[in-house]
Amino acid sequence: WSFAGLREAGQIGAIRVDPSNADVAYVAALGNAFTSNAERGVFRTRDGGKSWSKVLFLSDSVGAADIEMQPGNPRVLYAGMWYGVRKPWSIISGGRVGGLYKSTDAGDHWTQMTNGLPADLIGKTNIAVSAANPDRVYALIEAKPGGGLYRSDDAGAHWSLASSNPQLITRPFYYVTLAADPTNAEVVYGGAEDFFKSTDGGKTFRSMRVPHGDNHDIWISPKDGNVMIQANDGGANVSLDGGKSWSTQFNQPTAEIYSVAVDNQFPYRLYGAQQDNTTVIVPSLPLNSGQTDEWRIGPGCETGPIMPNIVSPDTVYGSCKGQFSRMSLRTGQEKQYWVGAQSLYGSVPGDLIYRFQRVSPMELSPFDSHVIYYGSQYVHRTRDEGVTWERISPDLTAHDPRYLNVASGGPITRDVTGEEVYSTLYAIRESPLQKGLIWTGSNDGPVYVTRDDGKTWTNVTPKDLPPGGRVQTIEPSRRRAGTAYIAVYRYLLGDFAPYIFRTNDYGKSWIRLTDGSNEIPIDNPTRVIREDPARPGLLYAGTEFGMYVSMDNGAHWVPFQLNLPVTPITDINVHQNDLVLSTQGRAFWIMDNLTPLHQWSDAVASSSAHLFAPRVAYRMHYRANPVSARGNAPSAPESPQPGAMIDYYFARVPDGNVTLDILDASGTIVRSFSGAAADDRTRDAAASESQDEEDSSRRRGSAVNITKHQGLNRFTWDLAYPGPRPNATRPAGGGGPAAVPGSYKVRLTVAASGSSPAWTQTQSLTVREDPRIARDGVTLADMRGQFDHNIRVRDLVTDVNLAVAREREARARLKGATGAAKDTLQQLSAIAARLETPPIRYSKPELQGNITYLYGMTNDADQKIGRDAVERYRALRTQLDAVVADLNKLLGQPVHSGTTR
Repeated sequence: WSFAGLREAGQIGAIRVDPSNADVAYVAALGNAFTSNAERGVFRTRDGGKSWSKVLFLSDSVGAADIEMQPGNPRVLYAGMWYGVRKPWSIISGGRVGGLYKSTDAGDHWTQMTNGLPADLIGKTNIAVSAANPDRVYALIEAKPGGGLYRSDDAGAHWSLASSNPQLITRPFYYVTLAADPTNAEVVYGGAEDFFKSTDGGKTFRSMRVPHGDNHDIWISPKDGNVMIQANDGGANVSLDGGKSWSTQFNQPTAEIYSVAVDNQFPYRLYGAQQDNTTVIVPSLPLNSGQTDEWRIGPGCETGPIMPNIVSPDTVYGSCKGQFSRMSLRTGQEKQYWVGAQSLYGSVPGDLIYRFQRVSPMELSPFDSHVIYYGSQYVHRTRDEGVTWERISPDLTAHDPRYLNVASGGPITRDVTGEEVYSTLYAIRESPLQKGLIWTGSNDGPVYVTRDDGKTWTNVTPKDLPPGGRVQTIEPSRRRAGTAYIAVYRYLLGDFAPYIFRTNDYGKSWIRLTDGSNEIPIDNPTRVIREDPARPGLLYAGTEFGMYVSMDNGAHWVPFQLNLPVTPITDINVHQNDLVLSTQGRAFWIMDNLTPLHQWSDAVASSSAHLFAPRVAYRMHYRANPVSARGNAPSAPESPQPGAMIDYYFARVPDGNVTLDILDASGTIVRSFSGAAADDRTRDAAASESQDEEDSSRRRGSAVNITKHQGLNRFTWDLAYPGPRPNATRPAGGGGPAAVPGSYKVRLTVAASGSSPAWTQTQSLTVREDPRIARDGVTLADMRGQFDHNIRVRDLVTDVNLAVAREREARARLKGATGAAKDTLQQLSAIAARLETPPIRYSKPELQGNITYLYGMTNDADQKIGRDAVERYRALRTQLDAVVADLNKLLGQPVHSGTTR
């Protein structure tokens, strides 16, 4: 993709391309939805987007919601012009300037269509032209009076009201979609909260089932009216039978998640609320090797927030559009403890006892798991998980009366859903260092703090923060009680600048960390700021367009996008050395293991190579769902390979070979991995190879090379010892027994090359058991015993493989022999019959089959070795020793030892 202009055009209502000339296209530009701007209306390009001309413009506050071409004649165009504005306290749709326009000369000139159309207040419109009858034009119009579906049978010269069904124009600010069947002029589809179809030219409509509500667009194949793609708040879905059935949406990670909370379980869970869906709880890693559907629904609803009890994660607190609840995950029951218990939808904010936003702030006290804070215009506190609430603050908002008595949605359609409730709290945080030090921020600008548990409050709003913005995030420091950070955005007021501030004196003074000169672009609104708990000065910022990181407490920022989609970052949580994100449109994301950031320094940056000290690795058993997987359902999230993540850095690609050794506590090499030759390893090729490695099932011990890119590299040791040797000439591969929890070392070596001397560095690595296995009664002693047994059986597999290889090689050498050699060949065949299972399905297993069968018994779980496994090993060892003795007697002693340990 390449940028094609119209940077300030705001929302794009539609794009239409001339079917006879792909360089000619038209854009319906709504403009900046939050303030007036000139770059709006209908634009045309004749050179493939290199340049644009504005061909229809009414005013700097009226944009184009839709544009359509007449099938068969791309010079005939229809456009819907709309006055639509969004403010933090209201949405505004409709005015006396707007309506439907037509051009017959490819956009050079336009005429407003009025004959039979509403003539007073005109709001949002959508147009559909029938390819089956190009003179048939449909228009879905928000108007007062006279809104509904209009139809023209003479290309827009005359119009008549076909249907005034109010369901077609429910909440037109958000919906109003329309599509005509290109093969049947009488068939037309409409979309709003529900999806509708008419087969009589728009006179009557019936509701159609689609995978999700809130319908926004539809495309119909010009060749087959049964083939269509329909878009709604759940994603996109395809029908091949005219809407009777639809494809799944469970292949689209498109959740809009407002915030992310985590717990202290292992693996930890992520908690969030999905716009137009349920709340969701999902583990950060697969819980076991076989289960794929590990998501579950939590309390509350689409707006959230949702948070677990810190001490007992079986209790989860939720919220639904301003109303608090508590759920027991054990029983599934959700208890409602609504603050004020007043119906919120449809109410003018000034009429509410408590002004709750749809996304009301919730904070769990870091000092008492039963204490919860909840925000309206006041701070509410419960000490008994919601049964009783107390108000501990005055109104902490700007509460400008001009915005409190506005019924959102004028002048045509009332639309009061709670999102436009202004002058409410939007962030509440208690300091993790000082009990009773509580910060608040509102969606109309003010920042307050109390240092005495709510007895007194002080307005500490930064003096150079323009008024009216949404204080989206407050981050109290984990190092100094007087330090806190805030992230504010004002784009709902037409101001797209980033606003991140820091105070070191409880809000008496603030330093702005985003002044446009320190890398975060001046038009990137900021949503969230977080402080890293492990490294001082390390900050993370989430903006409307992606991620940034600062290593110097906000003095400078650098992009931190990597493979993260360009999407709004709604929340950040730094947990167990992972970076956990929620996004608006691309679900949850985790950056596994922040070790390189925590250990980065000027010394590392100036070195030729560096091996970072690995974080603790946990011995887990699950099959990774690789990052490069395609088409995964949301119930099967991407996950990293289990094992020890090892990070290292090269200032440039090393000329010499690179080796990574894993050593046990005694200094013995457990595994050794090598890098590929530098002359055929470009960065892209290395990335491709790494991707291929991820695409494999990554079974424990699979043989892979390490990368040697310039910059940061990561390799995951799967905690496996070498597996059995297949024969005497090939070394042991992967698939060996899992390492026992304990102390290990990692050694990175770059071989000398030319003028570059050899380089090596060693770091310690700790491997721990999965904390969950203790509940199953498995001890460290059990795992040591399991390891010793599995090593013995692995060596038994090697020995039988070597014996089979010897007898096969000898039989091949003596094939066709006569005399005494023929007698030897017959004896070898008898030995082979004792060793090898015939290649016929369900043949009686012989010694090699029985040994490999035993090897597969105790490698896939952490367990105490059973007595039968030990006794079976002894029996098979005895049998194999007897066969090898006969083989040695026949062929002489083997040259190679079978031991691999």
